Amino acid sequence: MSDSKFNPRTAILLLIIVLVSIIRVAAALSDNFKEIANFSGVGAIALFGGAYFSNNIKAFGFPLLILLLSDIFISQISGYGFFYGGWYWIYIAFILMVFVGKVMLTKINVQNLVLSTIVMVLIHWIVSDISAMYIPGLYEPTLAGYWACLVAAIPYELNFVYGSLIYGVLMFGSFELLKAKYPYLSLSRNTVA
Repeated sequence: MSDSKFNPRTAILLLIIVLVSIIRVAAALSDNFKEIANFSGVGAIALFGGAYFSNNIKAFGFPLLILLLSDIFISQISGYGFFYGGWYWIYIAFILMVFVGKVMLTKINVQNLVLSTIVMVLIHWIVSDISAMYIPGLYEPTLAGYWACLVAAIPYELNFVYGSLIYGVLMFGSFELLKAKYPYLSLSRNTVA
């Protein structure tokens, strides 16, 4: 007899993450992709993975894999190169964002979701914008250049806040509703997600 059993909790969590990432990929097909690029669910995916997967490999691995696959797809259809200078800063920010979900969302409620979203967006803004310093001619690689980049990023980060909150409410709300209806989706001693 095998110890590995089908875990519906993991399957449902992963399904929610995949559905939101499909919306992100579909947005790249839009004519106004540059304007809506940061209005996505990637921040919510990071928090969601951190909050609901107790296993660190799944908590960090699933959201990072989804981000990587969707980034590769978006770079192929949009013409933006994937391995641009400093791209890894975005992934470092994403790892920190998952960590925020693990630490700040041990109890799921509206207050914690909003607070963790704000912290996550600040991390995204401060860490991922370091990548712009590596793109030749975009910003001077100085403190003044970094500050100019942060200021220029404010409208995009506002979109990131809105997207993260809306997708976060959809993702967390749908899973919490499913847990209320199907209690076996809650973590127990015998369930590891």
